[in-house]
Amino acid sequence: MRSTAGSTTPTGTMPRPEPQQPGRVRRFSTAERMVHRATGLLMLACLVSAACLYLAPLAQLVGRRHLLVTVHEWTGISLPLPYLLGLLSTEFRADLRRLNRFAVYDRQWLRAVRRRRTSFDARPAGKFNAGQKLYAGWLAGAVLVMAFTGLLMWFMGLLPLISRTSAIFVHDLLAWAIVIVVLGHMRKAFADPEARLGMRTGYVDRAWAERHHSRWLRGERAIGAAAAGRADTPHAGA
Repeated sequence: MRSTAGSTTPTGTMPRPEPQQPGRVRRFSTAERMVHRATGLLMLACLVSAACLYLAPLAQLVGRRHLLVTVHEWTGISLPLPYLLGLLSTEFRADLRRLNRFAVYDRQWLRAVRRRRTSFDARPAGKFNAGQKLYAGWLAGAVLVMAFTGLLMWFMGLLPLISRTSAIFVHDLLAWAIVIVVLGHMRKAFADPEARLGMRTGYVDRAWAERHHSRWLRGERAIGAAAAGRADTPHAGA
């Protein structure tokens, strides 16, 4: 991750405007919400089918092992698909750049978490806080490793130097890690109704954004003021 400040959408590419809501600020576009929703559903199907294959009581209860194997394989392979389709969206690409950049205030956020400082001033954040950036980066890497080891298990002999037993060991170990991390993510989401509402509708309360993502909100205000200034400036030669 590069230690630079976040950036907005590229010059000359303005996102499609959406109706504003009083007292609320637009946080996610429709494309971003669809990517998140599709990825979540695929991940849920992948984890549930894996549990039904891995845990004997569930395997006996559900049966249909061949069907579960097929569902697990194809949902796992399809996990990167929403991300790839999301790259067509300007807003989604802008958020990827934000997630990939670790700023000075992100280190301050991590120090505050480590020292259990809960005040909002002690935990400054842009559109995404440092924890969300680490979660997104870790999960992206984990999905790639899971897909790679899954393919090795699916197509035995794909890489003869790597045994199927080794692939299974890494796949199973990482699967448990993903379950723990995703449950932690869901716990955080359920503890913050406004964050869930933002992912569901695209808008969050302005006061909430000021408390949790003040640097992002200030940036949005600056962009809005600059856009308003350009609109008020008469065209040369008019």
